[in-house]
Amino acid sequence: MKLTKRRREALVGYLLILPWIIGFVLFMAYPLYFSFYMSFNKVLITPYGIETHYLGWSNYKDAFLTDPEFSQKLFLFLKSNVLMIPIVIVFSLFVALLINQPIRGRGIFRAIFFLPVIITSGEVVQELFSQGAATIPLIEKYGIVTMLQDNLSPAWADPIVGVINQFILILWYSGVQILIFLAGLQKVNTQVYEAASIDGASPWVIFWKITLPEVKPFILVNLIYTTIDLFTNGFSDVIKLIQDNMFKTDTGFGYASALAWIYFAVIFVMLLIIVLFFRNKERGVPAARR
Repeated sequence: MKLTKRRREALVGYLLILPWIIGFVLFMAYPLYFSFYMSFNKVLITPYGIETHYLGWSNYKDAFLTDPEFSQKLFLFLKSNVLMIPIVIVFSLFVALLINQPIRGRGIFRAIFFLPVIITSGEVVQELFSQGAATIPLIEKYGIVTMLQDNLSPAWADPIVGVINQFILILWYSGVQILIFLAGLQKVNTQVYEAASIDGASPWVIFWKITLPEVKPFILVNLIYTTIDLFTNGFSDVIKLIQDNMFKTDTGFGYASALAWIYFAVIFVMLLIIVLFFRNKERGVPAARR
């Protein structure tokens, strides 16, 4: 049976992702299932092995009703990330637009912006962060943080101050996003820019009418990547709280698993909202115009 071109391409795609599927089934599927199973139980580590006592939805209820620390940290972390994600995306697009220009040595600039992604391992970032290298000295010098804390309620001042205190760190984590935007910008046909310039379009109009629509799919990719990156990095207070609960005698692995699945559900809902909002809506062409 002769395969069509579309079926051949689909087959090649499935073959390429087959190693990942096999690895997921062998090494991740059962741990995920067991973690979900533990979230409904009281888990005890004994000399004879793991003992579980079924609790139903008690762990999930306790996370919201009897553990104010989890709800507070989750809410604050959500607000700070809602502020961080647009900053990372806008900065990455701005830098990509700059280093995509026909300037001498732009390859060096690309390497400079991507270098922190390679060298900033977990321990390096933790050490820099502990020494205050993630902050902007001018902001502290002119008392901007104090002004925000005096004029805003703690509910809004705390996440904004958190973003300011980690602003340099946010920029360090923009290397991958910059490269993705560069790939998108280089796919735009230069003749479109030339035609727009001949018609008298200004650079601002060209950006909004040509560049931005062309890189919209890459904005979606970067939003997904940035959301996952920020929610899963070592600076997440929620992840630290989950790790702390793992070894407490009154909570243990069962309660920590429930917190982890709640955290996963929050990330999944955020990603779903992003995909629904930024997905490309293909409009049908009327039959009379085809």
